Amino acid sequence: MKAENYAELTAELDQFAADIGAIQPTQEKVVFKPLEALDAHDLAQMHFKEREVFLAPWLHSQDLCMIFAARGIGKTHFGLSVAYACATGGSFVHWQAPKPRKVLYLDGELQGSVMQKRLLMHCPDVEPERGYLRVFTPDLLPDERTLPDISTIEGQVAVDHMIGDAEIVFLDNISSWARTGRENEAESWSPIADWILHLRRRGIAVVLVHHAGKGGEQRGTSKREDLLDAVIRLKRPNDYDPSQGAVFIAEFTKSRHLSGGQAESLELTLGGTDVRAEWKWSTVEDSTYDRVVALTKEGLSPGEICAELEVNKSTVSRHLRKARELGDVTGGTK
Repeated sequence: MKAENYAELTAELDQFAADIGAIQPTQEKVVFKPLEALDAHDLAQMHFKEREVFLAPWLHSQDLCMIFAARGIGKTHFGLSVAYACATGGSFVHWQAPKPRKVLYLDGELQGSVMQKRLLMHCPDVEPERGYLRVFTPDLLPDERTLPDISTIEGQVAVDHMIGDAEIVFLDNISSWARTGRENEAESWSPIADWILHLRRRGIAVVLVHHAGKGGEQRGTSKREDLLDAVIRLKRPNDYDPSQGAVFIAEFTKSRHLSGGQAESLELTLGGTDVRAEWKWSTVEDSTYDRVVALTKEGLSPGEICAELEVNKSTVSRHLRKARELGDVTGGTK
């Protein structure tokens, strides 16, 4: 009787593993189809699924993206706002989602109560339909469980189970969800890269949220960025003062499918209250222009403005020339 139960249990486990794609049943031999390259004429006749716009212009179906910033800049606030725009078919700054998409936001750090407050802060006038924005926080873990580690097959299977019909997965942040291996070793990134490429083949877009290192670049191996379609760095303005509050620059350090003004850097200010967040934004070009005009009116010379804003002389000269043409400042050229 015991032997029969054990055999039945083993069969059930094998079938379960096969269903979720982790392994094949032990009684079946896996036969892989040989890889094949196509002649260019045949490839031209192939029908591939078109990339769909999730948040114009930088997030599409199957895109692999990253948002990174130093601690305390506001990357989770930023990520949740992007997620809400996608889930509601709304907008964030000047980025627009053509229609609602199903989003899974996986947070690995915040307490459940804090996540509740963040969600309320960033909830737009139009709430997502039920099932269009699902959120995970570590407080949802059973007492005996730890956060899945996507550096392992077991962790990837656990997260796959939550993905369901989601079209976009936010992973906030890499350090919380990938705890095996060393950040600076490219080999440690390989199993995660394989997994997100698998998600891409399923048509899922992935947005990785990550920390910046001491030098201001994304922390760990630069090999992470090789696969990515878009990388957004959040950083403080050069002349930032803590009294300004939550002000930061969003700039594309990689934008594989963007061109011209689509990849223009933005300056964002997060205001409002703990109950309702309010975003203000402008292009960095416009923001720098305003600063140059203000400092000129305070009596600073072009050289002093360069030092204050940490920009080159040609940038200040360009803005002063425009300001004089518009009448925003007076006086001759220097």
